[in-house]
Amino acid sequence: MIDDKQLTEEYLDGKVVFPGKIIRVEHWHVRLPNGETALREVACHPGAAGIVALDDDGNVILVRQHRIAVGRLTLEIPAGKLDGVDEDPFVCAQRELSEETGLTADHWRKLTVLETTPGFCNERIHLYLATGLHAGKTHPDEDEFVCTLRMPLSDAVQKVMDGTFRDGKTALALLMVQQLLSAPCKQ
Repeated sequence: MIDDKQLTEEYLDGKVVFPGKIIRVEHWHVRLPNGETALREVACHPGAAGIVALDDDGNVILVRQHRIAVGRLTLEIPAGKLDGVDEDPFVCAQRELSEETGLTADHWRKLTVLETTPGFCNERIHLYLATGLHAGKTHPDEDEFVCTLRMPLSDAVQKVMDGTFRDGKTALALLMVQQLLSAPCKQ
């Protein structure tokens, strides 16, 4: 087994090369395990939260929206970025569920933290399961045009498995909830 030190890069210094609204791109100089130095481009993101909202009938609530970066309409779990690196991800999850779907939830369970693309980005998405749902009024951001729909969890998982759902956070969260609901309870 290789020692971790033989694989670990050491951050030396960095500078901002693009100060965007959602992401910031930095150039990092690192020392490689062999002693040489290298330049890494890192997209810095404050993080996000995503929610599998599951109703009492076993349906998940999904958000349909156009994603210009991939040039198509997508169906995704409700999600949104943290309002800064210091925001509690659970507070973000509650806000995003309400904004995008109009729902609130009585019960919440943290599923995992997803590192979306660790090869060049530090974004982490905190994934939650929300149950005990109550309807309210949506209030999406001014630049957000979405609609919601309900789908049986089994159908949503099938869309992950057949490649219809290509969004990573959505796929992982739906598969985790399916596993959680089908696995025997562990005390």
